[in-house]
Amino acid sequence: MTGLTHRQAEILNIARASGRVMVDELARRFEVSAQTIRKDLNDLCERRSLTRVHGGAIIASGVENLAYEARRFVAADEKKAIGAAAASLIPNGCSLFINIGTTTEEVASALTSHEDLLVITNNLNVAMLLYRHPRIEVVVAGGTVRRADGAVVGSTATQLIGQFKVDYAIIGASAIDEEGALLDFDYREVQVAQAIIANARSVMLVADSTKLRRSAPVRIAHISQIQTFVTDQELPERLSTICHGKGIEVVAAMPKAAGDIDEAQAETQEAAPEAAPVVRLR
Repeated sequence: MTGLTHRQAEILNIARASGRVMVDELARRFEVSAQTIRKDLNDLCERRSLTRVHGGAIIASGVENLAYEARRFVAADEKKAIGAAAASLIPNGCSLFINIGTTTEEVASALTSHEDLLVITNNLNVAMLLYRHPRIEVVVAGGTVRRADGAVVGSTATQLIGQFKVDYAIIGASAIDEEGALLDFDYREVQVAQAIIANARSVMLVADSTKLRRSAPVRIAHISQIQTFVTDQELPERLSTICHGKGIEVVAAMPKAAGDIDEAQAETQEAAPEAAPVVRLR
């Protein structure tokens, strides 16, 4: 790519190889200050080659989704807070679908202390998180396993989903537009998600606020088809108005490390944030 310094080109190569780069690691590698690296990352983000995350950057997404390992680092604290808030809304003794996504996996992690759950999932990572727990029964949808992230997709998975009618569905989305469309990248995955929505009594969307700044080509559903939206902060006015008008409960789980401090201060903070408050906006 023209116009890049040698160091920026090297940073981009490292990001392509590993999915992400971290400020401190790059500063040590190139023997420059963290401030210099942040400027390089900001320049690469302006070119839409990278996307900034806490402590570093990942390869930017376009018509293809980010690699699974890279997605795990995007809004990681926010996803964990969303997972805990969503799990707190799920009662013991119920049945639920959990579909593909790093955020839905955080919900699964937070459900491990629940009792008498029946979980049907097309996400092998969710199954691996839950199957060892004796008070949680796990049913895995059959079909083609996507190597990139352990998603089970295709018509066989969709057919199995259609055999159930569950209390709750926990779904994610790769993008949410300002008109309330829930979007994703893989039409096979979308078909499973649509079956999950159609066969649940109550649908809970879990998605952090970065999804409001992304786009994806395949429509899953409209936000009016869900009952609860668990996210990390208050929604933009237009989307909030749609949710209010449709009677959707919006729950904001806001970790203290999420966007309330500048980047320089964030880089010097010590590890984990304090427990996140949960705010019901409706």
